[in-house]
Amino acid sequence: MTFRDRPRSVWALPLIALAIALVALGSDWAGLATALRGGLFDSYQRASPRPYADTREQGFAVKVLDTGDLSHAALAKTLTELRAKGAELAVLVTPLDSADPASPRNLVAEIPPGPTFDATREALEHMPSPDKALTDAFARIATVTGFALGDGGNGFAPKSTLAAAGDKDPFGHAPDFPAADGPVASLGLGTAGSGALNLIADRDGRLRRMPLAFRLNGKAVASLDAEVLRAAENRKRLAFRAGDGGELLGGAAGTSGLEAFHRDLPTAPDGSLWLAFAKDAAARDISAAALPDLTHTIVYVGPSAKTIATPFGAMSEAELHAEAMENILLGQVLRRPAGAAKAELACLLLLGMAAIYLLVRFNVWWGGAFTVAAIASAGAISWHLFSANRVLFDALGPGVGLALVFAAGAAARVMEVAGARARLHDAFADSLAAPSIERIARNPSLLKLDGETRQVSYLVCGVRGFTELAASFKDDPVAFTRLLRQVFSPLMDTVLAHRGTIERVGAEGFSCFWNAPLDDPEHAIHACEAASAMMDTVAKVNEIVTHERRIDGTSLSPIEIGVGISTGPVIAGGFRSHGRTTYAAVGDPAVLAQRIQALSGTYGPAIIVSEDTRKAAERGFAFLEADFVEIGAAPVKLYALLGNPVMRASPKFRALSTFHDHIFQSLRTQQWEKTRELIDQCRKLSGASQKLYDLHLSRIAWYETHSPGPDWDGAFRAVLK
Repeated sequence: MTFRDRPRSVWALPLIALAIALVALGSDWAGLATALRGGLFDSYQRASPRPYADTREQGFAVKVLDTGDLSHAALAKTLTELRAKGAELAVLVTPLDSADPASPRNLVAEIPPGPTFDATREALEHMPSPDKALTDAFARIATVTGFALGDGGNGFAPKSTLAAAGDKDPFGHAPDFPAADGPVASLGLGTAGSGALNLIADRDGRLRRMPLAFRLNGKAVASLDAEVLRAAENRKRLAFRAGDGGELLGGAAGTSGLEAFHRDLPTAPDGSLWLAFAKDAAARDISAAALPDLTHTIVYVGPSAKTIATPFGAMSEAELHAEAMENILLGQVLRRPAGAAKAELACLLLLGMAAIYLLVRFNVWWGGAFTVAAIASAGAISWHLFSANRVLFDALGPGVGLALVFAAGAAARVMEVAGARARLHDAFADSLAAPSIERIARNPSLLKLDGETRQVSYLVCGVRGFTELAASFKDDPVAFTRLLRQVFSPLMDTVLAHRGTIERVGAEGFSCFWNAPLDDPEHAIHACEAASAMMDTVAKVNEIVTHERRIDGTSLSPIEIGVGISTGPVIAGGFRSHGRTTYAAVGDPAVLAQRIQALSGTYGPAIIVSEDTRKAAERGFAFLEADFVEIGAAPVKLYALLGNPVMRASPKFRALSTFHDHIFQSLRTQQWEKTRELIDQCRKLSGASQKLYDLHLSRIAWYETHSPGPDWDGAFRAVLK
């Protein structure tokens, strides 16, 4: 079934869901994509964290010193002690945007005016300055300080130490700020560099990337870690390569990487590094009370009280900067290609369209199986890329989007099936069994109303002696109608229970067939099973009917039905008229079954079938030849259905069947006396129909005076006159 054949909602609803998912993930609406992506990448890092390693072999060890809130004098002392232990570079992860409030000079303003206190003021002004001590410490050890970017500042203008390696400006996606708040003038002298202290968490509040580049009024400036990297390599500038900006529809170029410690360091388009966090990194922490040997060591100095959320919980800013430097030294940063977001959305688009096709073309199970397989495969690929190559590919966002598409498609299919079920129930509640209606509702293509040729088994059921029965109720029509309802309702329920399709219902009976509209390879057997069950149903109905009375007080007689079954090709199809759909099977089997049912009363047994039906159902039932009679243009052999395979295997039935074979052989060879003798013997056997033998004896008598001639084929045509 194509898109056009389906109701619009079946494909439109999942397409809308796919469009919503693409827009929501592509625009990171409400931080949805960031939250999903970040949660997935965090779980990967927790499952396979970077093992902590000392980076001294890569050129520098990295340590963190928790100083608390030190005064400038104490900080100067700490820097001096670090240098004494051999530290190569000190990084102050704290702003120096004001003079030391404990400086003696700050007390000069508190001294009362007048010559009496001039000596005091002069003494305070000449006391050693903590800020001067800190500046002197900068001269003894290479130190990188920081400044804060924001909406306001103290007019600090950092020196640009970033450049572009090529013709394109790679900083088009770096965060831009209007002002900077940096170290006071007295503390900005003698440092090895100064970088931005800003840390930018994702929209869910967790920090996963460390920025290397910012912009101050459009001009590129280095982050604290970029300055540390530059100072450690003793370079004047860091040159970033330009790459794809990562935008869906193009846009400004972004950074793609830079060279660091003779390695290619991949970066995100905004100039940040995806951090590979280490587990159990307590070895990087040192104490000011017992400093170890710090030869060739970069020491990050800062308070531990100021923390930020990460995949491994809250970490101090100093620890985060140390993580970044370890990543750079080891060359173990995580990689997320600039085109990853585009690739993820492209995967969602392709997989979503495939899921929609399967939902529309087949069913929910196919779509569901594909969705589960696609999500599992994407997850496996994503995990392999991370565990083997440390590449970040988001499978969760597209997976959620694909699940949304499937949910929308499944909901549309459920609504379609519910609507089809309701329409089919209105049209076929009296014609098809509930399981058949459900199958067609789930796959409407099974109901081919345009018409097709099918091999069916056609059954006609009618009340024997209907005319006389109706005449006997002429004074009580209500009872007659109730009686017919008592008889036909359970009989039709029996047919539906055996997956038959009821075609026509009339006052005298009804007709039904098997193998249309749904395939039924065992249609002849099922028709015979239904006919046998109908006999049991009639017996139960008669137990009720015989206890009822007519309006004149007389008891009702048992109802006797006759069933005719024929098998063969028909044209099956339907049409709608006056809001009702009719499904019918037209062909010779329908006509033949009708005539067989009309003749069934002359044979005695209730169920009479054609030879084609007997051949198709012979392994499941006991059949006995009843007649060879001309119906229509050609003579037809008719058989009485007497029981199941157990009866067919019984010695009594085999004896009866043998006698019948001899009876009909004698009839066809016009051996009238021999036929009478065989009938007399057959009457004594169990299961014999006296009415059937009376019929054949009367025919023999007629043929004795009306010879059928030497070319007679054995068909009894006179019975139809």
